Amino acid sequence: MSMLKGANLPVQAQAVRVELGWRSGPGVPDVDASALLLVSGKVRSDADFVFYNQPAHASGAVRHEGKKTGGDGVTDTLAVDLARVEPAVERIVLAASADGGSFGRVPGLRVRVLDAASGAEIARYESQDATVETAFLLGELYRRQGNWKFRAVGQGYGSGLAGLATDFGISVDDEPAPRTAPAAPAPVRPAPVRSEPVRPTRPVAPPPAPAPAPVRLSKVTLTKDAPSVSLAKQGGTSGAMRVNLNWQMRKQFRGWGAKLGRAVANHSDLDLDLCALYELSDGRKGVVQALGNAFGALHQPPYIHLDGDDRTGAVSSGENLTINLDHKDRLRRIVIFVTIYEGARSFADLDATVTLQPQHGAPIDFALGECTVPSTVCSLALITNTGSDLVVQREARFLVPERGVSPQRTIDYAYGWGMNWTPGRK
Repeated sequence: MSMLKGANLPVQAQAVRVELGWRSGPGVPDVDASALLLVSGKVRSDADFVFYNQPAHASGAVRHEGKKTGGDGVTDTLAVDLARVEPAVERIVLAASADGGSFGRVPGLRVRVLDAASGAEIARYESQDATVETAFLLGELYRRQGNWKFRAVGQGYGSGLAGLATDFGISVDDEPAPRTAPAAPAPVRPAPVRSEPVRPTRPVAPPPAPAPAPVRLSKVTLTKDAPSVSLAKQGGTSGAMRVNLNWQMRKQFRGWGAKLGRAVANHSDLDLDLCALYELSDGRKGVVQALGNAFGALHQPPYIHLDGDDRTGAVSSGENLTINLDHKDRLRRIVIFVTIYEGARSFADLDATVTLQPQHGAPIDFALGECTVPSTVCSLALITNTGSDLVVQREARFLVPERGVSPQRTIDYAYGWGMNWTPGRK
């Protein structure tokens, strides 16, 4: 049963998952979960704010795990290891923010607290009275006499995530800093000759450390209607850009998978491989993938590196590629794609989200949507060098290889790469 506003319950689990949920649909804003770790009602620093741009607390106690789409709507999840929360932290505020509208347009808004070990529901609070609010404090985990409890709060904010965060002591900068031309160097004049002896001077105190940069709240979500974005306009022009794929299986099988009369994949043995076809400015082409141990390199061609090969799909690990934007002029185009190596015959009934996180820019994310064909390879994104910028294009194309044709060769044909392929293994 849903808790009443202001009610509280004991939390006896050592670790919990906090699921923010809602029903998606036309005109429904995107919603994001966040957490603030409080001492005496305020954060100690901006590092105590966990959200999509800062997905893990330094203590490891709170992590933002990302969105999933299922039969009952969308969830955005926070993982909280209560045993690792620092003793000074008294409360963990669980918040939601709406992007592109108010919570009055978000049906089925709810928060659930689950035992991370068993999956059992500990607490549930469903918001019933949202109107013009663009941020919501849905609940909080708090200490009471050495034990943890959950309280349903239901307090709305009309000032969005920035207003909520500011109230708890976060320094927010939602706009990129304007670029200024470098100052011209001052002319160098020769030092005057001193005729008197040099007297000792008092030691000069070192300059104070620069203040930390304010938290950036901006992000970009690509859709079918708005499928591309300029990295330069988002500030992502240098440093490393991390590409993450996370996924989960739907509980109910639908579409093409349901017609088989059995599950098309198992939870335990699904192995997805994140890969990239690349073309450099000098015409060289190749592939970065776990198959054949072609993991690439970050500081030499192709300036793309596959971090590893993981089967979990968790956003904190999962499948990750890193692209070195310091060498973007050496890159002509990149197709990021995913293949099923084993454990399934199709992407049907798989939910997957792609996130591109530039080191110096707003994160870019998008969902793949539902696969309705027997596909074993999907192109995720196309990154193209226009000569002055890199443009990220959402692809989300589920491809069906012809009989005897590998997923890699299928991607090659679809994008006209023209490479020669030989069998490989990992």
